[in-house]
Amino acid sequence: MSNGANPNGSDLSQHMADLDLTKTKPSGGSRYVPPHLRNRQPSGPAPPSGGRTAAPPVSAPPPSSNGGGRDFGSSRPPRGSRDGSRDMGGSRPPRDGGRGGSWDVQPRFQQEDWTRPLKRNERMEEELFGSNHRTGGINFEKYDDIPVEASGNNVPAHISEFATAGLCELMTGNLELARYTVPTPVQKYSIPIVQAKRDLMACAQTGSGKTAAFLVPILNRVYETGPVPPPPNARRSQQFPVALILAPTRELAIQIYGEAQKFSYRSRVRICCVYGGASPRDQIQDLRRGCQLLVATPGRLVDFMERGVIGLDSIRFLVLDEADRMLDMGFEPQIRRIVEEDNMPQVGIRQTLMFSATFPKDIQMLAQDFLDDYVHLSVGRVGSTSENIQQIVHWIDEADKRPSLLDLISAASSEDLFLIFVETKKAADALEYYLTMQGRPATSIHGDRTQYEREEALADFRAGRRPILVATAVAARGLDIPNVKHVINFDLPSDIDEYVHRIGRTGRAGHKGTAVSFFNDKNRNVARDLLN
Repeated sequence: MSNGANPNGSDLSQHMADLDLTKTKPSGGSRYVPPHLRNRQPSGPAPPSGGRTAAPPVSAPPPSSNGGGRDFGSSRPPRGSRDGSRDMGGSRPPRDGGRGGSWDVQPRFQQEDWTRPLKRNERMEEELFGSNHRTGGINFEKYDDIPVEASGNNVPAHISEFATAGLCELMTGNLELARYTVPTPVQKYSIPIVQAKRDLMACAQTGSGKTAAFLVPILNRVYETGPVPPPPNARRSQQFPVALILAPTRELAIQIYGEAQKFSYRSRVRICCVYGGASPRDQIQDLRRGCQLLVATPGRLVDFMERGVIGLDSIRFLVLDEADRMLDMGFEPQIRRIVEEDNMPQVGIRQTLMFSATFPKDIQMLAQDFLDDYVHLSVGRVGSTSENIQQIVHWIDEADKRPSLLDLISAASSEDLFLIFVETKKAADALEYYLTMQGRPATSIHGDRTQYEREEALADFRAGRRPILVATAVAARGLDIPNVKHVINFDLPSDIDEYVHRIGRTGRAGHKGTAVSFFNDKNRNVARDLLN
């Protein structure tokens, strides 16, 4: 393997050659239908035409339905649709009211107990919780020594087990099906904080269970509250979700949607997922079937708000996942448009949660605009990588990168999954082609791939059909791809936070992983941060 120090290199090259940052030993023909809409039955007949004078009460699904936003049958939505929904509506709380108040729930909307699970659906259970479900592989023992710091006024006491979290029967049943036996550190603290109706800014290492940390308590509170009526001036075709989860990428939004399906199984809550790259028309048609919890990317959400498809009047829960990137320069205007310039309830009335692996100081200051009397939660070292990841840096000249990569792949097991990061779309295509020509089954994802191509690539990678995935930064943020043993920074990023997010794709759920970075003269700007 060509990873020795450059004979002509400086002292830096000698120092970086073969550096182990952790200093530890490793251990046909059919129309395309997005995954989360496949095999779904229509939720019910289309709403009648005409003006909407009063919303009908939300009823349980018919006997063949099992809630959770997923129904099974022969009917499929048209191509490009990527969400699900069921009606809960909601009225905006009074501006002078406290968070978590009555929300002026009308008696006829309280006729059903949403905490009681609906009829089982064995086929759905197999799809959501079957043998391919990864959660059972979490190494919970590895979480015991992770330090946790919670700061703020009157921080709620953390839990040690789900049984003491005050969750309803429906949620506890879904946690058991999903094999969640012991809460991870971020879940131990976040669940009681959300249950106590407090705002939260949580910084936790990647692979720590952040998604469940906000989905479980939010859905549990939706079940306990039940449906609420829409605003008096609501249009018939407009949807008013009570929970909004914003994500920076399509892939992360789809992933959150999939987890929400598990925790909403056998419920009357319908989940929707909207983002760019899919047909707006099809998404709108599916939204009109109803929506209580909405997962969205900012651009598509703003589009639907301006079209009058979605109203934010009833939002009680706002979540920004990967908040540092969401509030970065490219996303800040859209986020402020959504949060501050529409009819979303104000800070102090809605409950706002922010989750990310990193929180730079300038982002923390910006985030304070959206939070009220919040709890700051740090799980592990803020902005750091997991101790389960062995980090190795090799000094490799540009011309030697490809053969060195082949050496690394050849030395590993044929079943190991490799996630390789490059800086440009062109480089991703070129490296995928090179590896394929060398007899290594590879695929790639980047911004120029169609949604179908990206989904197909991720599915092939997860299933091991193509165990090498070449990616640009689109795959680095938030994606939970299980069983990735090796992350390779073929091209190192210039930003250390991006480095943290990239290598966080391995060493997840308490398991071990290896991150190898190719370093040379082009990467001197990040050398100090790597050493620190």
